[in-house]
Amino acid sequence: MSPRRVDFYRHSVGESELASVRETVSSLFLTLGPRVAEFEKRLGQEVGGNVEAVGVSSCTVGLFLAMRAFDIGPGDEVITTPMTFAASSNAVIHAGAHPVFVDIDPATGLIDPALVEKAVTERTKAIVAVHLYGQMADVTALRAVADRHGLRLFEDAAHGVEARRGADRPGHQGDAAVLSFYATKTMTSGDGGAVLLKDPDRAARLRMLRNHGMSKDAAARHGGQYQHWDMLELGYKAALTDIQAAFLIPQLDKLEHRRMMRQRIVDRYEERLADVPAVTLVERSGTSAHHLFAVLVPAKKRDSLLQTLGERGIGCAVNYRAVHTLRYYRERFGDQSAELPEATSFGMRTVSLPLWPGLQDDDIDYVVAAIDQELGSS
Repeated sequence: MSPRRVDFYRHSVGESELASVRETVSSLFLTLGPRVAEFEKRLGQEVGGNVEAVGVSSCTVGLFLAMRAFDIGPGDEVITTPMTFAASSNAVIHAGAHPVFVDIDPATGLIDPALVEKAVTERTKAIVAVHLYGQMADVTALRAVADRHGLRLFEDAAHGVEARRGADRPGHQGDAAVLSFYATKTMTSGDGGAVLLKDPDRAARLRMLRNHGMSKDAAARHGGQYQHWDMLELGYKAALTDIQAAFLIPQLDKLEHRRMMRQRIVDRYEERLADVPAVTLVERSGTSAHHLFAVLVPAKKRDSLLQTLGERGIGCAVNYRAVHTLRYYRERFGDQSAELPEATSFGMRTVSLPLWPGLQDDDIDYVVAAIDQELGSS
C-alpha cells in the first residue's frame, strides 16, 4: 500500500486569477504595460507608509537593481545574514560588492542588530536584512544602526509582504524592500518580484534600470504619434509583465485571509509539537506572513528525519543550509563556520514542514506523528 501523500506546498490560484489573465491576454499589452502599473499602485496602497512599488522579473534581480539604484558597487561592503536563501548575498556579489556575514539570534534565526553594528567598517555601505520564514527582522534597531553610520538598509521580504513588526511593514523602515512572487510564495505569478521604495526619484531610476535604461517604455510610447526614446544609463531586461501582474492583482484582496489560514495551521503544528521534546520551535517576532513553517531538530537526526518523512509521503525541505557553508562561498570566502556558530548550527538543524492554506488537521497530525516516531526521545 502506497503511503499517504502530504504535499509540501500547493498553490491557491483560482478562477479570479484566471479571469484576470484572460482579460489581459485579450487586450493589447502582454508585457510591461498598464496592468503592471495597476498592480504597482494597488501594491503600494496595500503596504501603506507612502511606499511606491516597482514590478521586476524576480526578487533577486530586484535586490540587485535596488543596489544599483542606490549606487552600491565595487569596493563596498554589505552586511547581511547567512541564514537565508543564497540569492540574498548573491545579489550583493552581482552588484560588485562584498558580502559580510554576521550571526543570528538563535531563537528566531533573524540577523542580530548588535552584531551588525560591530561589523561596520569604513567600507560598509549597506545592510541587507532578511525577513526569515515571513517574520520581520528588527527593522527599527537596524534602521538606527544604518542611520548612525550613514548606511542604506535593504529588506529581503521575499517571504511575505503580509509581515508586520509593530506598526511596520516591509518598506517602511528600509531604503528598499524586495518581494518575491515565485511559485511557492504567499502571493505568486509563477515568478516575478517587486521593489518597495519611499524615494520617488530612486523608484523612477529603478523603472529605467529594469527596462534597459530607456527613457520611455512601450506603454508610454503607445497611443499617439511615434515618440523617440533615449537610453539614459546601462540597464537590464528585468520588468514584470502584464500577464504576471494580472495574475497577482486578484491575490491582493486575499492576502490577509490566506495568512490567517496559514496562521491556524501553524498554531496546530505548534500545539501538537509541544509534546515532542526533540523539536525546538522557532520563536516568532511580530505578525508573521508564515511563508514557511520550520522547526529545529537535533543535527545528528535531521537527515534521517528528512528521509523518513519522504518515505511516508510527506513533503519537506531544508530552509536553509547557512549560505557560508555552501561550496561556492567556502571556496571564495573561506570557512566562516567558527565565526558564525549560531547560523551554522541553525542551518544544520532546520526542517521545513508542509504549509499551505488547504492543509487539513489530519494531515498535520500525520506529519507530527511521523516526526515523533522518528525522533522519539532523542
